Amino acid sequence: MASADTVVSGQSHGRHHNRWIQLAIGIACMGLVANLQYAWTLFVVPMDAKHHWGQAAIQTAFTIFIVTETWLVPVEGWLVDKFGPRPVVIGGSICAAIGWVIDAHATSLAHLYIAAVIAGIGAGCVYGTCVGTALKWFPDKRGLAAGLTAAGFGAGAAVTVIPISNMIQSSGYEHAFMFFGIFQGVCIFFLALLLVRPKPPVNVVPAKRVVSTKIDYTTGQMVRSPLFWVLYLMFVFVAAGGVIATAQFGPIAKEYGFAKMPVNVLGVTLPLLAMTLSIDNLCNGFTRPLCGFISDKIGRENTMFIIFLGEGVALLGLMEFGHNPYLFMLFAAMTFLCWGEIFSIFPATCADTFGSKYAAANAGTLYTAKGTASMLVPLASVLASFGSWNAVFITAAVTSIAAGLCAKFVLAPMRKRWIENSAAETSGDASVNASFQAGWPETSRNTSVQ
Repeated sequence: MASADTVVSGQSHGRHHNRWIQLAIGIACMGLVANLQYAWTLFVVPMDAKHHWGQAAIQTAFTIFIVTETWLVPVEGWLVDKFGPRPVVIGGSICAAIGWVIDAHATSLAHLYIAAVIAGIGAGCVYGTCVGTALKWFPDKRGLAAGLTAAGFGAGAAVTVIPISNMIQSSGYEHAFMFFGIFQGVCIFFLALLLVRPKPPVNVVPAKRVVSTKIDYTTGQMVRSPLFWVLYLMFVFVAAGGVIATAQFGPIAKEYGFAKMPVNVLGVTLPLLAMTLSIDNLCNGFTRPLCGFISDKIGRENTMFIIFLGEGVALLGLMEFGHNPYLFMLFAAMTFLCWGEIFSIFPATCADTFGSKYAAANAGTLYTAKGTASMLVPLASVLASFGSWNAVFITAAVTSIAAGLCAKFVLAPMRKRWIENSAAETSGDASVNASFQAGWPETSRNTSVQ
């Protein structure tokens, strides 16, 4: 008899596939595609120094990438639900490589923007597939599984930020784009060949503090519910601060005058910006499985409330103390520690609320909130150019704190009512079916007495 972690896939001629192995493959793919986002800030200043396009114009490419990555994930999720993860991730690996190769040879902003679209498609294919399939493999540990998968995207770049930074310094940003684009694309391609369609174990029980539906809602049904839009707006509010920080830490450190200042942490000496990004990516990855695990234990909304308030405090700390290089590193790390968990908690909450069957498409639709939030990145650069970073930090902090309060006092009661109504609907359908099978005529609660 197969264990809960090993299932038989009928599409693989009876071979056994361990769900933890499939999860590990997804994590590896996520780590390899993460540089398309998290290493971008390293390329902004060198590109501007060579081509003089302006940092705001270059950051528009980052926005295009994020929007393409996120807003096409529902389509990619639908493809995963229909055809399985392997072909979608293979297509993503090819697009991810092509995008960075074009970046390496870009001689105009138009080339940069085209590359952003292609790379965004590639990253979305990998991200949406790996998160969606993790939710299906682990209906009993959704927070942890989504967190571990998302951790690959958050922490994976930490391994390569220093080599990329060194390669940019020694060989130019073009060579770094070319080498890492091809290397990452090839690795993802071969890992994708090992992916199989999810076959989750049966008769699993979610954690006691996690309320979960037994009904599978399609994406169309989900987007017609007010509950989905509450989740969506919360995602936008919290993601905005993190996405702005991801794109702007390089320019902020340069403006404050300590981007290249050597700092020593645990015996390792690096330029402050490279050290900050490495620590941030580690925090960004660490918080995803940690908070996902915690949310499995104490509930999704309780975890959101604590962490979102923490992000608001971290952003205000950056505003107040960020001119000190070491406090800049500290509060930047806190920002990522309190931001990265949205990519585990929100997908898990989505699957808890709307079911597993369409989890890839549904979680992908919710993930488009990240694209909406990314549209604020160029606006942040404009605001900073007219004043200072204070207005940006205050706005991001206020929205994060508002999202934390919303999780506790708006989302929690709405989700409770939704799950209770779903349970009543399921119970009613089961009662009708049992009566019919026992020989009684099918009845309805709305049938009047004749």
